[in-house]
Amino acid sequence: MEKVTDFITLWKELVGKQGPFWNCNKRSENNQEKWQDRARVFYQRVTERWKKPDPHRDFIVSIISGSRDATLLDIGAGTGAWAILLSRYVRKVTAVEPSAEMREVLKENIEKESIGNIEIIDRFWPIQGIEPHDFTLASHSVYGCEDLKGFVTAMTEATLNRSFMLLRAPDHNGLMAMAANRIWGHPYDSPNFQVAYNAMLQMGLFPNVLMEQKGMWPGWTNNNFDEAIDRIRLRFGLDKDSEHDHYLHALLKARLRELDGKIQWPSEVRTGLLYWSAGKKRGRYK
Repeated sequence: MEKVTDFITLWKELVGKQGPFWNCNKRSENNQEKWQDRARVFYQRVTERWKKPDPHRDFIVSIISGSRDATLLDIGAGTGAWAILLSRYVRKVTAVEPSAEMREVLKENIEKESIGNIEIIDRFWPIQGIEPHDFTLASHSVYGCEDLKGFVTAMTEATLNRSFMLLRAPDHNGLMAMAANRIWGHPYDSPNFQVAYNAMLQMGLFPNVLMEQKGMWPGWTNNNFDEAIDRIRLRFGLDKDSEHDHYLHALLKARLRELDGKIQWPSEVRTGLLYWSAGKKRGRYK
C-alpha cells in the first residue's frame, strides 16, 4: 500500500529544518544586525517586483475594493507593501509584524505616504482574542510557523469574509526538488505552496487557487560555483563532503549557467494564491 503523506507534519518538519536566517522564531541577538540589513534589501526587492504587473494584486484589490467600510488584517506585514496598497480601499488595516527591523521600515513608509488608517501590532501570529476583520491576508509570512494548522485556523476564525494566503510554489521537477528528493526522499525543499495546499485539504479546508505565470521570480545568483554549492548545502543543512556532495556538484553543473561573470540559478519558482471564505459574512458582501 502506498504511504500517505501527512502534510501537516511535513510542514512542521520543513520549518524545523530551516536555519535562523529563514525562521524568524529562531533569531538571536547575534543575527539581528543581519536581519536589519535584510529588511532594507527586502523592501528594495519588493519595490522592484511591484513595478511589474501582478494578477494576484489585481484580484485581491478587486475583491476588497467593494466596500470602503471593510477592515483588513495583514499578517506578517513586513515593510508594508500590501498594507499601504490596501489601506486605500478599506476603512482600517491592522498590520501584524513581529520584526522590529521590518516595523521600522514599515513606519517610515506609512509616514512617507501620509497614511492614517494603519495600526501596527508587534506580535507573532496567532494572536488570541484579536478582533475579527472582514479580510485577512498572509503574504509569504507563514514560512517560519511550525503550526500551520493553528496559523490557518486562527486566520480563518479572525475573518468575517475572505482569507488570502500567498506562498512560493517551486517547480515539482526543478533543481531544488531534485535535490530534496535525493536528500530527504520527497520533492519539498522548504515549506511552500504545495505543502500548504495539501495540508489545508487534510484539514478539511478547500481553498481556491490562482497561480501567476512562471518567470516572475528571478533565479538566485552567486559569485562563483563554490559559493553556489555552499548555498545548497546551507539550504539542506549539509556538511562539506557529505554523501550527497558528488550528486549536488553534478546537478548544479548541469543546471546552473554563467552570465555576466555570475553563476545564475534557473527561475523555478512562482507565487500561488490560496483564498477561501470564512463563512461569517456580515451580509454586505457577495
